[in-house]
Amino acid sequence: MTEQTPTTTPDDSSVEHALRVGLEDFDLNEDDHALLEAGGDFDPDAAGEDARPVVAIIGRPNVGKSTLVNRVIGRREAVVEDVPGVTRDRVAYDAEWSGRNFTLVDTGGWEIDARGIHLRVAEQAEVAIDLADAVLFVVDATVGATDTDEAVVKLLRRSGKPVILIANKVDDQRTEADAAMLWSFGLGQPWPVSALHGRGTGDALDALLDVLPEKSAVSGAYQRGGPRRVALVGRPNVGKSSLLNKLAGEDRVVVDNVAGTTRDPVDEFIELGGKTWRFVDTAGIRRRVHQTRGADFYASLRTQTAIEKAEVAVVLIDAEESIAEQDIRVIQQVIDAGRSLVIAFNKWDLLDEERRYYLEKEIERELVQMPWAPRVNLSAKTGRHVDRLVPSLETALDSWDTRIPTGRLNAFIGEIVAAHPHPVRGGKQPRILFATQASTRPPRFVIFASGFIEAGYRRFLERRLREEFGFEGTPIEISVRVREKRKQR
Repeated sequence: MTEQTPTTTPDDSSVEHALRVGLEDFDLNEDDHALLEAGGDFDPDAAGEDARPVVAIIGRPNVGKSTLVNRVIGRREAVVEDVPGVTRDRVAYDAEWSGRNFTLVDTGGWEIDARGIHLRVAEQAEVAIDLADAVLFVVDATVGATDTDEAVVKLLRRSGKPVILIANKVDDQRTEADAAMLWSFGLGQPWPVSALHGRGTGDALDALLDVLPEKSAVSGAYQRGGPRRVALVGRPNVGKSSLLNKLAGEDRVVVDNVAGTTRDPVDEFIELGGKTWRFVDTAGIRRRVHQTRGADFYASLRTQTAIEKAEVAVVLIDAEESIAEQDIRVIQQVIDAGRSLVIAFNKWDLLDEERRYYLEKEIERELVQMPWAPRVNLSAKTGRHVDRLVPSLETALDSWDTRIPTGRLNAFIGEIVAAHPHPVRGGKQPRILFATQASTRPPRFVIFASGFIEAGYRRFLERRLREEFGFEGTPIEISVRVREKRKQR
């Protein structure tokens, strides 16, 4: 989370204190008090984050570790394929069970006598054990104990970490006997589990909580959620798959001049600017969802899901064609979902001077409501300027995570209101009493006021907030709570 500088000054703090005292004269409900007590500077997602215990999932390749991760966190986040070794790096996720929060770390499969990339995978798994408070050791019960499993057991014993033995792929009672064979490891009770179907996972997690410390001994070791998630969206045939292939450096996605070749979102982990990014290539959004048919209907729904799963969306627009209603609709979908936004104009290298002139006019006219979105002009086919995507993505995500200290926010809004007060309507002039940032991702601001704040004045406040604090690449939400003065008894 980014905290905007400058930090709160003594003057800012005194302004905030005076405004808080003034609020006592107004009728506030429980939600209002809860928001004010949080001070706008409290992030529930970050609370106690460093204290959360860390659980590493260890095992041979293809025993179902990532499937178990998805089962525990309750969503399809870790990449699962019926191919050994899909997971290569350590990836951390926030998890919760029976009211206990912890960090779950997915690792690549551990192999003895590993070579090349597999050696680096094994090293990452060993590091994960060192940086964990407890370990879930996953074994394929249908295969039984292997030499590699025995080697992992020795590694785990040397670590001295608490271990919960998961006998995975026990899909019914008939295969529970396979799990019982794993008592031979000497790690205690094997917990029969079907990560795919969820069978037995609750009992195994209960056992994990019994050995998990309240506070982590390895705090701060992991960033949450793995690589930042990027949705690549736009109407059909604007070059999304071509761009993904260029970024990946190889043909990973089917590319065809027939619009709508891509039906399912395809996740790709791509190294860009020294970081790993998770790109989702999505089926083109054709028309309004209720107007689509068959495969296109489901493609539209999946695209919406991809936007909601992402943290930032790159909306690709064909620069050769006029900006269409569908382009605006895709951008609006991203904004409505509260995701950060980058707009990329593809096929820029094919434009002559006349087309560039008219395109700039179209942008001024059609994208007038979102001048805050970073813009990248590129060519997916040749790769020209695709490197400019990374700074724009990072800027948008930083803005999405930005929090303004409450004192600084109120001092700034006080300056605005003094210079440009809200218009008088019906003989009354609403007064802004206090402002706080309720959350980030995207930045959400709550304003307490003595009367209704017009939409035009809200837009004015948003524009001034952007001028002062940046927020390039992220939508901003401003809500107003109208509160009346407490009646004197």
